[in-house]
Amino acid sequence: MTHSSMETPFQDLEMEAARSSVLVDEELKRFNWSLLLLEVLLFAIGIWNLSSATGVQDKALGLYKSQALWFGIGLLATVFILLLHYSILSRIAYVIYFANLILLGCVLFFGKSSLGAKRWLGIGTLRIQPSEFMKLSMVICLAKYFETDQNYSGYGFRDLFLPGLLVAVPCGLIMLQPDLGTALIILLTFGSLMLFMKIQPKALIAILTIATVTLPAAYKFGLKPYQRQRLVSFLDPMSDPKGSGYNSIQSMIAVGSGQLVGKGYRKGTQSQLNFLPEHHTDFIFSVFSEEHGFIGSMALITLYLIFMLNGLSIAYQSHDKFGVLLALGIMIIFFWHIFFNLGMVMGLLPIVGVPLPYLSYGGSSLVTSILCVAVLTNIANKKFMF
Repeated sequence: MTHSSMETPFQDLEMEAARSSVLVDEELKRFNWSLLLLEVLLFAIGIWNLSSATGVQDKALGLYKSQALWFGIGLLATVFILLLHYSILSRIAYVIYFANLILLGCVLFFGKSSLGAKRWLGIGTLRIQPSEFMKLSMVICLAKYFETDQNYSGYGFRDLFLPGLLVAVPCGLIMLQPDLGTALIILLTFGSLMLFMKIQPKALIAILTIATVTLPAAYKFGLKPYQRQRLVSFLDPMSDPKGSGYNSIQSMIAVGSGQLVGKGYRKGTQSQLNFLPEHHTDFIFSVFSEEHGFIGSMALITLYLIFMLNGLSIAYQSHDKFGVLLALGIMIIFFWHIFFNLGMVMGLLPIVGVPLPYLSYGGSSLVTSILCVAVLTNIANKKFMF
């Protein structure tokens, strides 16, 4: 009797451990890995392409190694986010927003300058770009605002004043850096999200009228001289082929010279001979297109399309308003990044300095993309938990 009574606690522990093991196995089987796997694949292509883009002039610096380090930091953050429930972001949404707003303010006073812009804060040997993180912070803030705001008849002009102010303040700080590309992404993300939230026709007409009337003034007083020149060069790159039109011309040459199958890895003359400026950041797709041609470019674009469809599927399947708005807002950010970067490197849009997710070099941009995917994956796998 003594022996059997001693066995019972151990048997209970074994049975509990077995049940826990089964539950873990079931959770792993149901876990949505799709976006994480696509993220790793896109990053692998990006680091491979970056090693080619910087293979000649950057052997000592090894930018692709630095990019790999940032990716590792992002993955650690992903593990932490997946352990939580995304509803926590709703509770601290405004804290995240105002903390990021303070960082944007700090950039103006203590920021590090590079190429005439002050966009970075130095933390030890690392430099972070708060404007990149503001994209995700803004979406979290807007998702929180519209989660609690019950408006069934559509948003009027007055209803949009407060969320518009939440967007306008960081955009104004970002324009002072100056960083037109990031400010434009945030404004377009807000506008796209508002169309999803249903705006009253009168309000939409009023907004479009105000935008049309103020556009000339914004062009003259809101843009720097070099930004205005970029718009002129977009319409006619040959008007200043050795100045403001140079980047666009060299990028189009690189994309076109790849033809059907490309010149091969590290055989692109535009990047390897340094004709193509900023070929590790804004014009990284030009490097890829020159080396891998039309077929390789279409394969990459298809991969981005699959990535977008997976993210939109998560938004569609989410069971709560905050999750839907958060997932949708994140995918809108990705869409405008891809749209603008591909458009500007092919000469279809003005050059505004928007990075291509997972391919362009930049630690803050990469970590922001990873955080976005971590939040989406969290939504996908905890949509039934409340």
